[in-house]
Amino acid sequence: MASSDQTKTALVAAASACSAVLLYKLLSSVVGGKVASADQSNRSTTSSSGGGPTAYETQRAVDEYIQFHFGDASDLMPYEFGPKDALKFTSVLATLGKPHVASGKKIRALDIGCAVGGATFELAKWCNEVIGIDFSHAFVRAAEKMRVDAETSFGMVQEGEILEVRLARRPDVDVSRVSFQQGDACNLPTSLGQFDYVLAANLICRLPEPLRFLERLHTLVAPGGVAVLVSPHSWLPGWTNKSKWLGGYCDPTGKPIWTEDTIESVLTPHFERVEVRDVSFLIREHARKFQYGVSCGVVWKRRA
Repeated sequence: MASSDQTKTALVAAASACSAVLLYKLLSSVVGGKVASADQSNRSTTSSSGGGPTAYETQRAVDEYIQFHFGDASDLMPYEFGPKDALKFTSVLATLGKPHVASGKKIRALDIGCAVGGATFELAKWCNEVIGIDFSHAFVRAAEKMRVDAETSFGMVQEGEILEVRLARRPDVDVSRVSFQQGDACNLPTSLGQFDYVLAANLICRLPEPLRFLERLHTLVAPGGVAVLVSPHSWLPGWTNKSKWLGGYCDPTGKPIWTEDTIESVLTPHFERVEVRDVSFLIREHARKFQYGVSCGVVWKRRA
């Protein structure tokens, strides 16, 4: 039989979990200032069903990405046999193109599709100015909160509606180098200027007009600078009309069209491909379900 103290501890833990569930339900119902459907607000970002930009406006999406970018590795993947190589995604993104950037100058970096800012802060470890842009208002608010407060709490789903509240912290960097703004990767303002390092991670196959973004890219990257494109090529009609896909289909003759071939044909006039690397990542949905992905990472150097 459990002691009185053990019973009290169990009741407190249960009450905390229930409180977390109620708060989670309340926050998850808000999408960009509007009320989301129950199905949408409770859906993990790892789901391949549905899709569309509002999927990243829910509290569940923010919580999953806070843990994805800043969470403790032992929480993100608690099993010893799990893919530990996938737990350093943001730091890999921030350094993948670094060897190809000229030293001895002030480095401007752009993290387009920055989500909650994990790679943005990692870039600030060696870049003088870093701008993070994301289409999701909720992600940008979370990134800015992390910039100002250095930490934030999030709900970690254990099973169903059972949550545990965790605290995540950003890297210790000079945040005067970092800024965030909401924006559309397919319609970036010319006032942004040019950058020495442009990162687009797991972004291209989530854009409604991916070709427009690629055609704009050479105006964003300064001569001699790099564009680091990282993508799992997970094309879905909920995000991108099939007529806009860069690959993942067969032409009328039955020939497979591959995303990397299309990207190469668009970028080659302005860029040279200098490095190709597989980049693994892991998003935790709950204690026993994870999304493990391997993105194709390519470093493109802007011709002088």
